[in-house]
Formats: sequence, C-alpha cells, structure tokens
Amino acid sequence: MTDPTLSADLLDSGAVRFGSFTLTSGQHSDVYVDVKRATTDPARLRRIARMLLGHLGNAECLAGMELGAVPILVALALESGRPYAIVRKAARAHGTGQRVEGEIRPGCPVLVVEDVTTTGGSVAETVALLREAGGVVERVVCVVDREQGASERLAALGVALEPLVTLSELRGLPR
Repeated sequence: MTDPTLSADLLDSGAVRFGSFTLTSGQHSDVYVDVKRATTDPARLRRIARMLLGHLGNAECLAGMELGAVPILVALALESGRPYAIVRKAARAHGTGQRVEGEIRPGCPVLVVEDVTTTGGSVAETVALLREAGGVVERVVCVVDREQGASERLAALGVALEPLVTLSELRGLPR
C-alpha cells in the first residue's frame, strides 16, 4: 500500500475525480487522474519529490516527457542534485529540432519520471528516445499507475514500472 499522505494529497487537491470522463486514449473511465492539480502546489510537489527519492537507485540522470512530468522532474532534481532532461512530444520546427532537451551521456543510467501511466504508449516512446540518445533506461517511476497495460508494455522493453500509488489503491479510499 502506498503512503497515505500521497493518496490524501491527490484526493484533497482534486487530482483524482470520480464521474464520467473520456481519457486521452479515447477510453471512457469513471475516474480522472490529473496529477498537475497536486504538483502545482509547492508543498504537495515537495512531498512527491521526497517520496521519489527512494526510487533513484543508480540513476545519474532523470528524464520525462513534457508536460506533466516537468514539475516533478525539477523538484526531484532539486531534492537529489541530479540533472534532468525533458523529452518533447514532437520536434520543434525551429531551433535545433531536438526531442530531448538536456544532456544524456552515452551509457548514463536514466530514471524516467511520469505523472500518470495508463497504457504506457507515451512513456514507451520516452524510453525509446532516451535510449536512442545513449541513455540506459531500466526503470520508470510514476505518481499514479492506472493499471491499464503500462507495466506490461514497459516490461516487454525490459523496463520496470514503479508506481507510488495505483488506481486500485485510490479507488479503495474513502471519498
């Protein structure tokens, strides 16, 4: 079971809402998870970053895809002293056109940080881009795993998913 403080923070901030929602994937759900509702509060963001410290392992660098992972990456970088890289959803038409902003040294162990995982499509893309840049990615940590295939998709890539909390755990809490 997860840290009860995290679950309370997610519920109290409105990051977890119950009702009828259409997800990015087009799927319908009775639960919507928007971790940004929690991570835009400095105290909650700091608590999440401190919980993530226990998942650093041998990571020398942190990385995640824009937008939801960025505040978490910055907070974790500040707490841990490790550098981070941001993965763009798409290359920009101007400037360098890079998808990965920040240095990923060849052979560098990278911990991927994500706010919410569902099917794992975007995080699998993040892993591929970081590996292409030379990073060694073996683990992804997320704040919430919706338990809809991300763990299995990542395992097929040789990557372990480490959620701070799962949707099943959040469903089981009093509202």
